[in-house]
Amino acid sequence: MFDTSIDPFVQFDRLLKEAIAKQVPEANAMSLATVDEKGTPSVRIVYLKEVSQEGFVFYGNYESHKGKDIDANPQVCLNFHWPVLWHQIRITGKASKISAEESDKYFATRARLSQLGAWASKQSSEIPDQEWLSRRVQEYEKQFEGQPVPRPQNWGGWRVIPEEIEFWFGLNGRLHERYIYKREGKSWKTFQRSP
Repeated sequence: MFDTSIDPFVQFDRLLKEAIAKQVPEANAMSLATVDEKGTPSVRIVYLKEVSQEGFVFYGNYESHKGKDIDANPQVCLNFHWPVLWHQIRITGKASKISAEESDKYFATRARLSQLGAWASKQSSEIPDQEWLSRRVQEYEKQFEGQPVPRPQNWGGWRVIPEEIEFWFGLNGRLHERYIYKREGKSWKTFQRSP
């Protein structure tokens, strides 16, 4: 039985660790749904890089499709789906940029090719071909040769501060269990939803 008296971040941490222990591929992969200024929805997979009582952190290009969507409307939805476990976790809330210092710290841990790629890619914009991108990577490799690659100003993290977290557990007969944490001020209202 799922105990809704336990903090939702503790619940999330427990379930993520379970998914990792059971070798769920890409357990930290999550769908990120955004809406642009025209109300057009978009969804893509991003990777959770940090979770704390403050929220869920992911990284990317601020000038990308997702970055522009978040600028236009910070309301987002995250979804973790671990089908082998019959578990889903859905998080709705507001995304906001994290500090430059936090982004710098994480960027420094990335593989060098990923760092160069952050400079080379004009994410979500049209490019002539893959060769164009490879040439740009080579140009930045030459520019930063023999030195650490600094974080581009248009690249960094967002933190999603949850307003609602749903823990979904699949059961036979589609009699799924859905446990909800809904933020009310500094506390959470908890309840169960019908499947």
